[in-house]
Amino acid sequence: MPAKDVYHDAVVRALIRDGWTITHDPLTIRWGTRDLFVDLGAERLLAAERGEEKIAVEIKSFLSPSEMSDLKEAFGQYIMHHDILEETDPERPSIWPCVMRPATQFSTSR
Repeated sequence: MPAKDVYHDAVVRALIRDGWTITHDPLTIRWGTRDLFVDLGAERLLAAERGEEKIAVEIKSFLSPSEMSDLKEAFGQYIMHHDILEETDPERPSIWPCVMRPATQFSTSR
């Protein structure tokens, strides 16, 4: 099982504040003989439709020395998880990438 991202608990708290119920921590996806892990599975009730919306959340912090390497890894993981979830868990059609960086890393100049 992979290690939790440094922002994991903050994302969980934010989702709960927004009305989501954390259903899986982590969400395990079975693909053939392998298990893949998405950081979180969550759901919330939709009052208008009287149904449920289910999502998967992948948390990335971009803390390594190479932001490009972090981006490539995050993008590849997102595509892989999206495609596999689409096939194996059609009730959870959405995967949300959650990208976290310290505010001091954002630049306002080009």
